[in-house]
Amino acid sequence: MIKFYNREDELKLLNKAEKLKNKHSIMTIITGRRRIGKTTLSLKVNSDKKLYFFISKKSEKLLCNEFIEEIRSKNINIYGEFNKFDDLFSYLMEISKLTPLTLIIDEFQEFLKINPSLFSSIQKIWDLNKNTSHMHLIISGSVYSMMKKIFEDIKEPLFGRADFKINLKPFNIQTLKDILEDYNSYSPKNLLDFYTLTGGVAKYIDLFVLNESFTLDNMINEIISKYSIFLDEGKNRLIEEFGKEYTTYFSILSLIASSKTSKSSIESILQKNISGHLFRLEKDYNIIKSIKPIDAKINSKTQKYEIIDNFLNFWFRFIYKYQSFIESENFDGLKFIINRDFSTYKGRILEKLFIELLKNKNYSSIGSYWERNNKNEIDIVAIDNINHKIFIAEVKLNHSRLSLNKLIQKSEKLVKKYKNYKVEYKLLSLHDIDNLIRQEATI
Repeated sequence: MIKFYNREDELKLLNKAEKLKNKHSIMTIITGRRRIGKTTLSLKVNSDKKLYFFISKKSEKLLCNEFIEEIRSKNINIYGEFNKFDDLFSYLMEISKLTPLTLIIDEFQEFLKINPSLFSSIQKIWDLNKNTSHMHLIISGSVYSMMKKIFEDIKEPLFGRADFKINLKPFNIQTLKDILEDYNSYSPKNLLDFYTLTGGVAKYIDLFVLNESFTLDNMINEIISKYSIFLDEGKNRLIEEFGKEYTTYFSILSLIASSKTSKSSIESILQKNISGHLFRLEKDYNIIKSIKPIDAKINSKTQKYEIIDNFLNFWFRFIYKYQSFIESENFDGLKFIINRDFSTYKGRILEKLFIELLKNKNYSSIGSYWERNNKNEIDIVAIDNINHKIFIAEVKLNHSRLSLNKLIQKSEKLVKKYKNYKVEYKLLSLHDIDNLIRQEATI
């Protein structure tokens, strides 16, 4: 287990809610993708009485039996049998009227499969007892679409009940650097590879730390091996989200990860309309995002798509795409393909890394730019409308492949739109990472 990194703001919020429960019960929602660290965060909360309920795929009666054991282990008296969760929840709310407690319910969305009526029951019990009890109810879930429906759909009983909401994000670039430095493994190259393969997701980082795998070769060896948890990670995470249509969604994501990033290019390969699928992948599942040229109008149809999560992008690009290698246990063959293509692949991730670092510089907007038919593509454009500045950058792994003259030529049409803006051109490569991290630290 790696040490607890960079969740200070989230812990402050949880501990603030802990204090507020002395006035009346408080509900906190923690969302975020699987393996991001929701459980670890929730268990860090400071509480004298803390119960942890994990909602696994069992019958309601069996779950209640498990929860009763957890309650007794925390020296809370409980009498009789409880075969229904709403009865047990009501009992705990009564207990909290005299003994303040914290109840953590993990993978809360699984109640949809066990007993969907529980959401209405929980809402009723909560509303009747909230103002006279002292419970901090922490609810976490990792199936994005389900959690969004449960708590953000106005038609659902638990809509509007949360007092606080935490959407747990991956670790930032500075934290990844801190981790590598703690294990004497930092270099700009290792940082980029670490970012490319983990995306800042705590569980993946934990596995690499456990095996002391911080170079590209060592990390690839951990991912591409017979008993690796990484090999089924995409399926384990997304099949439940997508349901029966998962093969179509997987095909779309595999194409996006392989640089087929426009709707037209994907449809030409799949030979079907995917407008609805793209909409749901972005709005309902939060797995992709659409990208428009930075100066594009709101209603512009010129757009590309990218997978938000770095590891998922890698999984669809190399593991799902070459599933036959995994099934035949040709791991050496797959490693050869990854090593062959990885430099080209992570060039785009380097752009993403620099954009993440630049986001803290108070630009009005930041993104990329291209003209019709993908002409004059510019990797990074950041606009400061307050101080009338525009930052234009080209990104390459190898600095020798960068050309300032070419960048200026490609930017001519864009710069004309910002006549009174001071233009800064920048050529960014792997070894500029340190400079930008230092600049970010001073902001």
